[in-house]
Amino acid sequence: MAAGGASDAQARFGHSVKGLLTEKVTSCGTDVIALTKQLLGQAARNMVMQEDAILHSEDSLRKMAIITTHLQYQQEAIQKNVEQSSNLQDQLRHLLR
Repeated sequence: MAAGGASDAQARFGHSVKGLLTEKVTSCGTDVIALTKQLLGQAARNMVMQEDAILHSEDSLRKMAIITTHLQYQQEAIQKNVEQSSNLQDQLRHLLR
């Protein structure tokens, strides 16, 4: 009977260890899933922030392109006015001689 009791104790101990291991594995799996969800959430938030920054940058680049075009038109107009001014100065010099 002592041998039967010892094997019974071993069986209960084995069953207890298996139960504890199963509990620990389940707990670790739950922790991994929670951490993965947290990391994915952070990654999604970061991606949204990056997308917003990219869209803002694109908008700024479009505005800068428009400003550049306007500045080029102004530069051309100033250059024409300078040329006309030189021509007028030459005409005035000829008239004053």
